[in-house]
Amino acid sequence: MNELYPLKFKPIIKEIIWGGEKLKTLLNKDTGIVQKAAESWEISAIQDSISVVSNGYLAGNNLEEIIEIYMGDLVGDKIYEIFGIEFPLLIKYIDAQDNLSIQVHPDDKLARERHNAYGKTEMWYIVQAEKDASLISGFSKKVNKEIYLKHFKEKTLQNILNTEIVKPGDVFYIPAGRVHAIGPGILLAEIQQTSDVTYRIYDWDRKDKNGKGRELHTDLALDAIDYEFYDNYKTTYPKKLNKTENLIKNKYFTTNIIQFDKILEKDYSAIDSFIIYMCTEGSFILDYKHDTLKVNKGDTLLIPATLKEQVLLPDEKCTLLEVYIS
Repeated sequence: MNELYPLKFKPIIKEIIWGGEKLKTLLNKDTGIVQKAAESWEISAIQDSISVVSNGYLAGNNLEEIIEIYMGDLVGDKIYEIFGIEFPLLIKYIDAQDNLSIQVHPDDKLARERHNAYGKTEMWYIVQAEKDASLISGFSKKVNKEIYLKHFKEKTLQNILNTEIVKPGDVFYIPAGRVHAIGPGILLAEIQQTSDVTYRIYDWDRKDKNGKGRELHTDLALDAIDYEFYDNYKTTYPKKLNKTENLIKNKYFTTNIIQFDKILEKDYSAIDSFIIYMCTEGSFILDYKHDTLKVNKGDTLLIPATLKEQVLLPDEKCTLLEVYIS
């Protein structure tokens, strides 16, 4: 069996009414004839959208097939024991040129009961944002189901939702149950559990070309929502060059940020997991096992669990999201 190497995948471009052109213009994605390119699924195990390798001798094989062959060598032994051939994370870029629907995701328990699926806990890293661009995360005060329903029926939900003006580098953790929406003018990286279960709460009364609105999931959302108020919805972290700084750490994923302009050596011998690199700024050469790979802005790599040592050689100042399961 041939040795594993850092894998690139063909981006899966999703056209949605609120999408734009930044995936192409800022992240160099080939969006083809898609007019409103809303999402680029970089690494996906969602059944109708399984990622296909684009580099090296495994090119043309999908993610499920290569996990079936390489098992723990690719994803980590413990992860393979738990998830089998299903890759546990969905990695995306999202370009919002219009409001996304206000939505919420169920937790594992609710998703299993209702859909035989995983719940969806996720996080956002803001790659680019236009002036005064904003998003919704959680409530602006403590509410309950009755208060929420009153505002829902009166179409005044925004009066109780927390709105945040964003800038590049901002990080938001969106645990299952948190009501959220991305606003216009935001390009972000999203790391989430492998789940496509979304309860759409409100879609701004939009209509498609046939005059129909998108389906809402009002009743399903009620038991999924976390009605608590939290003091801070944005994740703060130290912005230090040439150091690995943690952003989010939970049972679903660990995400770190590496901002670097000098050669960095990475040693993953203490981690029994695949590593994902999302390059959100700059470019670098990845040196591994006497071979190299050029990584550009917008590229996403899956580093096999057996590749424990890498050297990162930047062409310029780079920003890298580093994701694994610990």
